[in-house]
Amino acid sequence: MKYLSEEKIENKKILLRCDFNVPIHNGIITDSSKIDKSLKTINYLLKNNNKVIIFSHFGRVKVEEDKKNNSLKKVYEYLKNIIDLEFIEDSLNLDIVNNSDKLCFLVENTRFTDIPNKKESINDLELAKYWASFGDIFVVDAFASLHRMHASTAGISKYLPTYLGFLVEDEIKNLDPLINNKDKKLLVIMGGAKVDDKIKIIENILPKCDKLLLTGGLLNTFLKVKGYNVGNSLVSSDEEVLKIVKKLLEENKDKIIYSNCFIVKREDKNVCVSIEDVQSNDIILDNIITEKDISYGELIFLNGSCGKFEEKEYEEGTKKLLELLKKSNASVYIGGGDAVASTHKFGYTSSFTYTSSGGGATLEYVSTGKLNALEFIKENSVEN
Repeated sequence: MKYLSEEKIENKKILLRCDFNVPIHNGIITDSSKIDKSLKTINYLLKNNNKVIIFSHFGRVKVEEDKKNNSLKKVYEYLKNIIDLEFIEDSLNLDIVNNSDKLCFLVENTRFTDIPNKKESINDLELAKYWASFGDIFVVDAFASLHRMHASTAGISKYLPTYLGFLVEDEIKNLDPLINNKDKKLLVIMGGAKVDDKIKIIENILPKCDKLLLTGGLLNTFLKVKGYNVGNSLVSSDEEVLKIVKKLLEENKDKIIYSNCFIVKREDKNVCVSIEDVQSNDIILDNIITEKDISYGELIFLNGSCGKFEEKEYEEGTKKLLELLKKSNASVYIGGGDAVASTHKFGYTSSFTYTSSGGGATLEYVSTGKLNALEFIKENSVEN
């Protein structure tokens, strides 16, 4: 497995896996950064007279009805203003690739093939083989999807020589200081709504960091397990998750920390209270982190947010945190998802050491040093 930057590839048919799973509100792409970051790879391949067939997933497709709201046509509408390309509406019928003079194609959402048999998500090799039959080379540039071993992220590599695109190379090289850190104090700040989604990541990342600063909705469950009243705030009801949280708290008493300033609404006003003062009918809306809380880290990795920052009433915590991180002397890495979206909203897009395009993939990579699709590619890809 090689980087695309290591060789000049020209006059080939390229299957290119990108991650165009971008946020769309009222039919408009609100953050195009994932698409924009892949343009370097796309333009490089086109410049060298390659025919490029782009694959991506979009949203969650569990039932037939989900297809209506998860088409990649909106991405196509955005891309066609930048690149001359054609949209392929059926990923199970790619014959148009061989019958068109176009050099670039965007294929409809790969997850549409999950209905009814989850072919994409189970890494169905027959599906991967079909897609591979239309290409000479497979280029993977979907860092944000590489924690998932799917047919379009991994399986195709079993049938074609495989290269990592410029975006993936950039991610791997820039995240290396977090993964191979030996001498700097690492502070991980983890927020978000639900602890259930991140409990395994928390388990994996605790041995690697010096301090884990929890915030956002996921903190509520840790506080509840510690015996605090969190009012009517969101907490996990999963018994297995609660057992893991209890165990983590017992084993990491000095490592797991939080800021004891919580925003609740009382008499139509947002007020800051300590966890000891949260009342039974309160809902914790935000968490305000202080300069002291982030002073532990020489390297800081942020994933998630302190509250529902998309709404002005609940933006203070996340906005304050980003302000503190910008002023700090630490090297700050932003780990995808809501954290990246918040930097865009509050004007901190270029303020930090590195901003990753991945969400779950970045968390997986930082916590384990591995990504499922990359591991499959390493073991199965055709020799370049």
